[in-house]
Amino acid sequence: MPVKRAREPEQQLVKAIYPGTFDPVTKGHVDIVERAARMFDEVIVAVVRNTPKRVMFSDAERVEMFEEALKHVPNATVTGYEGLTVNFAKEHGAGVIVRGLRIGSDFEYERELALMNRDIGDVETACLLSSLEYQYVSSSRVKEIAALGADVSRLVPENVLAPLLHRLEGAGSQ
Repeated sequence: MPVKRAREPEQQLVKAIYPGTFDPVTKGHVDIVERAARMFDEVIVAVVRNTPKRVMFSDAERVEMFEEALKHVPNATVTGYEGLTVNFAKEHGAGVIVRGLRIGSDFEYERELALMNRDIGDVETACLLSSLEYQYVSSSRVKEIAALGADVSRLVPENVLAPLLHRLEGAGSQ
């Protein structure tokens, strides 16, 4: 556990945002927030509303699922947002964007995004390596293997499993 230093009175709180689609939230996402919450004073999970991705859950459902999964993290909040991530960060006084890196190909994408965000928004990016047990976990893969009947209970928070399976049942009956 990192040692907390006494904060000087003039020091500002360090806020970070963790943006993403989170469709659905996975234990890997929760792990990134838990670790970021130990590094920053406040972490705002920013659930993207205007995503070009085809999502399974509505904006409100994704926010609600992540809120429930993070009840144990007192300095983390969850909200939806639209538009540029750097604008959202500035509006909320966050100087850092947190990103999770799972595999090597993530690095190239995130490096490019980080450089662009710093250029257009003067916001830094902190990349956290996924914990070993979540390196292969993605929302897309979770939905895919759950749809094929695999047990994904070890990959998603408890509150996400039933809605995910229910949604997949409904999709299969159409």
